[in-house]
Amino acid sequence: MFGGHGLFIEALMVALIIDQRLYLKADALSQAAFAAAGGQPFGYATRTGRRVLTSYWSAPDAAMDSPAAMQPWARLALASALRAAASKPPPRAAKTRAAAAQATAAAAAPSAAAAPAAPRRRATGTPRR
Repeated sequence: MFGGHGLFIEALMVALIIDQRLYLKADALSQAAFAAAGGQPFGYATRTGRRVLTSYWSAPDAAMDSPAAMQPWARLALASALRAAASKPPPRAAKTRAAAAQATAAAAAPSAAAAPAAPRRRATGTPRR
């Protein structure tokens, strides 16, 4: 999908590495902290030349020197990813094969309303010939 590496915690993408640079997930609540630390948003150009900025910001240079310095930035990225996931609607449940087969069978079965009516008898009670 893109020419980099995504870093995940569980199913949440919290960072990406592109061109040997680390970008951490950010949102409206954390972007100011990244900007104040000298971070830049990751962006790319589309085929039409339009510039697209993503929700991933470069990690501060000082944070790249030690795990202790990186920890608060990684926590910000995780919090941003959690907020983004919470704001999305839940995914639709996938049908199992059994449920899909049952639904197909129910749709194909003739209903009582669609069943042909029983032959009518004459008013005299004698069957038609």
